[in-house]
Amino acid sequence: MAQTSPSAVPGSPATSLSAIAREHLPSDMAERWTALLRPGVRLTAARGTDTVVGRLGGLPELPGDVEWPVWEGHGPLSFVAAVDCAALPSDVLDIPLPTDGTLSFFYFDGQVDDGDALVLPDEPESRDGARVLYTPVGIAAPERVAPPELEPYPMVPLTAVVEETAPDAYHPLIEETFAHTGHCDHPVYGDDFLEALQEAGVSGPGHRIGGHADPVQGSVEAEVAQGALGPGTRWDDPRLAHESRAWTLLAQFDSDGDADMMWGDCGALYWLIRPEDLAERRFEAAMFTWQCC
Repeated sequence: MAQTSPSAVPGSPATSLSAIAREHLPSDMAERWTALLRPGVRLTAARGTDTVVGRLGGLPELPGDVEWPVWEGHGPLSFVAAVDCAALPSDVLDIPLPTDGTLSFFYFDGQVDDGDALVLPDEPESRDGARVLYTPVGIAAPERVAPPELEPYPMVPLTAVVEETAPDAYHPLIEETFAHTGHCDHPVYGDDFLEALQEAGVSGPGHRIGGHADPVQGSVEAEVAQGALGPGTRWDDPRLAHESRAWTLLAQFDSDGDADMMWGDCGALYWLIRPEDLAERRFEAAMFTWQCC
């Protein structure tokens, strides 16, 4: 796919996010806010002649020597999605995503235990409940039958749309960039600005590779950073903001009716990774969190 300006891609906001910022923020603030924008790849259901870059659900394709992911003591993980890195417009992203091979995402979704065990970033013993597997190009990876305990999700082919992404209003970058002491009276929290962003489609997670995460609740970067710093890390720990900046979104997958996926109450799944681990293909170092309404 040829590199395209995010605001010019069909399906992306008719008004660029930078234009919204210039309209609703003082010029100096608009410039600083716009500098935080990052390119992302939105994944939507493929229709007709759309280029397919991945899929939700169905059955994964795994090399013969790779076991189906299991959370020891709990059971097998469900297959959530896969993306073909060669088919993604990765050249527009600002993360070192592989240019070929396949990324497969698995999550312990509660089918086995009726939702009793939760996968949480601040509980290290639960981290095997979410997994990213990378299959390099050229390695035979036949379709794998799911364990009998699991009902595979319906398969939904996905296509890619390049988009601008903005940090959510409570992202640590916003607080750092504008060095404000309160939320209510700051222009980046103004009703007109936030409503304009919402009307432009900057609302709700959706499915995405790269860019800024769209949280359902609070900053997912902060949640993962808290988990990385270790159990017991307080939200007011001064290390948290610095650690949050070390993590970037790899992928997010929203609840999706076509795929019969419902994460909690209309929630979303997030995988984050340090850029240096992504560059070295250390996907085992990715961290997971999820949020719901």
